[in-house]
Amino acid sequence: MTVSASPPSGAADRQRDADRTKAEILEVAQQEFARHGYAGARVDEIAARMRTTKRMIYYYFGSKERLYIAVLEKAYAEVRAVERTVDVQHLAPVEAIRTLAELTFDHHDEHRDFIKLVAIENVHQAEHIRKSEALANLGTPVLDVISRILDAGQESGDFVTEADAIDVHMLISSFCFFRVANQHTFEALFGRDMTAPRHRARLRRMVGEMIVAYLRGQGGGN
Repeated sequence: MTVSASPPSGAADRQRDADRTKAEILEVAQQEFARHGYAGARVDEIAARMRTTKRMIYYYFGSKERLYIAVLEKAYAEVRAVERTVDVQHLAPVEAIRTLAELTFDHHDEHRDFIKLVAIENVHQAEHIRKSEALANLGTPVLDVISRILDAGQESGDFVTEADAIDVHMLISSFCFFRVANQHTFEALFGRDMTAPRHRARLRRMVGEMIVAYLRGQGGGN
């Protein structure tokens, strides 16, 4: 009887420790980059909060830039994972697109650091995202989800607007992103905190109804 060899338990334990350490570094680094931006963030500060050394962080990630790119990869992968949970196969098109809009709203509401990171990377004109192979095709799955919803809606007659998946994604994202990214300037100018709990349910419902109305042709999209 042949028994396949398995890695020594010590090696497996070391790998788990390494994975856990990298995950913890990414979590702290995300907070640091979101708070201070790419230029202002300090690897020394990340190391101090981790109670480790700068050398150890570079051992895992190589450089500050590669650490920042890894943070972006993690942040975008999380939002794409949320988007892929929409049950396109079993939900009716109207419910599917509304669900996608509301899930995006929930994610952006609960992950404020993600919004800050996206804003920071736009300041850098997506310089670091362009260097990431992992992020090169990360937008494709959500476009596939939206395309399938749109196709089903056209076939069922629920949607009459000829819509592009990228435009629909932009429409959903812009509402959810603006609410968080511009909360402080909006409040200063108009006296309303868009992120206050009393507004949450109404705005969450609004983004879903907005996208449904557009696709149904109620916004003059035809």
